[in-house]
Amino acid sequence: KRRQHCGVDCRWRGSAGRREGALDMVEGVDAKNVSSWLADHVPELVGEVQYSLIAGGHSNLTYRCEDEVGNCYVLRRPPLGDVLQSAHDMSREHRIIDALAGSEVPVPSNYGLCTDPAINGADFYVMEFIDGLVVGDYETAMLVPEDKRRQVGLRVIEILCDLHTTDMDAVGLGDLGRKESYLARQLKRWTTQWEATKIDPIPAMEESCRILTETMPEQVGATIVHGDFRLGNMIVKDGNVRAVLDWELCTLGDPLADVGYLLNNWVEPSEIEGEPTRDIFPTCVGGYPDRDELGYIYTQRTGRDLTHIGYYRAFSHWRLAAIGQGVFKRYLEGAMGREKQLDLEGKFESVVYRAEQALALLEGR
Repeated sequence: KRRQHCGVDCRWRGSAGRREGALDMVEGVDAKNVSSWLADHVPELVGEVQYSLIAGGHSNLTYRCEDEVGNCYVLRRPPLGDVLQSAHDMSREHRIIDALAGSEVPVPSNYGLCTDPAINGADFYVMEFIDGLVVGDYETAMLVPEDKRRQVGLRVIEILCDLHTTDMDAVGLGDLGRKESYLARQLKRWTTQWEATKIDPIPAMEESCRILTETMPEQVGATIVHGDFRLGNMIVKDGNVRAVLDWELCTLGDPLADVGYLLNNWVEPSEIEGEPTRDIFPTCVGGYPDRDELGYIYTQRTGRDLTHIGYYRAFSHWRLAAIGQGVFKRYLEGAMGREKQLDLEGKFESVVYRAEQALALLEGR
């Protein structure tokens, strides 16, 4: 058995133990139709394809597709059930990855986009499988050698600088979205989602929204914004970041939103000791450059002022709470698939934690 990583450990099973001609039944994938589509779009595909849902991916669903000789590919599709199509636009995500393929930002190569609902009930696209670790939690982070962690951290901030200095027009993304009033648009969008998905009141969410609206800094320039830029959305191997994943929230706007979001997720061991949330912050294992060094490198590379980065960190916590509430509600309704192990209480506690962190930053606590 060979082992590879694409968000979780992937063990290639080989064909010996399968029923002849059988196709695995995996929720969210019409194996017969999708296999036929893959055969037309992936020249290297050999024989029968086995599908498995990759652990992780709190919004769009990600599947591993493995053929009979161990070739592995990755399929992305929207969540199951009734969802906002604008929030799960596969063609948009596919377009962004294609546009960045020749840039300094490492992304997987695409094999194709399917927009025919007769194939799988929803749009999907298929991209290359890239070997490495997705460092999305404390346990996986421990697998990154200690002497490689600083190198990984420096590469992360280098890639963010590269993304924010990429010419959006030159790569064909200049019309991806409105460039101006990013924070105002984001506050409106996620307030709408919060109001549509909230179940129990969270006072910190309401108060944070009020303060964020009243103290919004002026946007200086616009860049491509990833929207979810963190170690958990990257494939890491041998001290390098081989690919940046999960571009579903990408748009144009204020780059400091990405910086604030990254810094929120860049937690040092001393900050989280004894906290149950430690597991979601991979940098807690230690060995990475600290926030101050990341901020210094970013300022030197891009020339951008981080004086108001506390606001952007608060905004990112608040936005993530709104996103998390939408995910929480979809879990309640079964839209993320029955194969997932659900921790509903933990997901709600995470929403509360983010809202309270946002308010603490805004109030200077």
